[in-house]
Amino acid sequence: MSLSQMQVFNQYVMPATIESLAQMVDKFNASSAGAIRLTTSGFTGDFLQESFFAAVHSAQRRVDRYAAQGAAAATDLTQLKLSAVKVAGGFGPIRYEPSQLTWLNKPTAEGIEVASRNFAEALLKDQLNTAVAALRAAIANQAAATNDVSATNGITYAGLNGAHAKFGDASGNIVANVMTGEVYHKLIGLNLANAQQLFEFGNVTVVELLGKRVIVTDAPSLFVAGAPNKQYVLGLTSGAATVFDGGDVVSNIETSNGQTRIETTMQVDYSFGLALKGYTWDETNGGKSPTDAELATGTNWDKVATDIKHTAGVVLIGDQAKS
Repeated sequence: MSLSQMQVFNQYVMPATIESLAQMVDKFNASSAGAIRLTTSGFTGDFLQESFFAAVHSAQRRVDRYAAQGAAAATDLTQLKLSAVKVAGGFGPIRYEPSQLTWLNKPTAEGIEVASRNFAEALLKDQLNTAVAALRAAIANQAAATNDVSATNGITYAGLNGAHAKFGDASGNIVANVMTGEVYHKLIGLNLANAQQLFEFGNVTVVELLGKRVIVTDAPSLFVAGAPNKQYVLGLTSGAATVFDGGDVVSNIETSNGQTRIETTMQVDYSFGLALKGYTWDETNGGKSPTDAELATGTNWDKVATDIKHTAGVVLIGDQAKS
């Protein structure tokens, strides 16, 4: 395969990747009830900033219509700022020998479909795992949004309900729970045993968990580091996380000589933006183009919402070794 043939193929595979990613994004958003929104909207610059007015609930006061007039303290109308952050990633370089891929002598429909689908799946996985890691970090950094029962209990319906209760009368705003496969099947096991009395007589259909959509993913950030049995479950509101397409997927394919057989390497750079509901990226502490560790650090996500009920959601921490 010549270098010119490889470059022609590259012109086809990357646009197909973007199209495939858009289709997968729509499917995921529909399944997650919009808790984690993966979008193909563009993102320019290092940060995407949005201002909004703070709630003025504290300005409410009781009035005595028969009392003498008196001075009333003024409440300043203030603006707050939300910052989303741009995250950079890359694939490769991936090295292979063109002679072993003679079926790619031209940009066939099969070759384009296979390559684009694999790139799209990898991009979607990175975006989802990054969003979950940032959500876990930001939410677990807020005591008012955290139900940690790991000292005495595993993850149960009671613990999950206790986490949702952190939102009080706004618990109905939680639309989805994010958990690992192990946790999901443990809760299903409780249903099968009918311990929670969630079945009607003669019906073997498992109902939704506490009436919420369930996102099952073994995202690394849902496992507590250094504690093999502890895991997180996130209860998310609509729009808890929004992922923006960076719009700069750049690919390069290069063929070189010098070995006993001709070698080709392929490398791809990309980026996307990330915003969390009720939290702003700390531009000073977190900085630009953050690493995975920085994105997963709770103190790099500052709560700007005046009420925890107006944020991304809640978190339950349990020890799966305990009942």
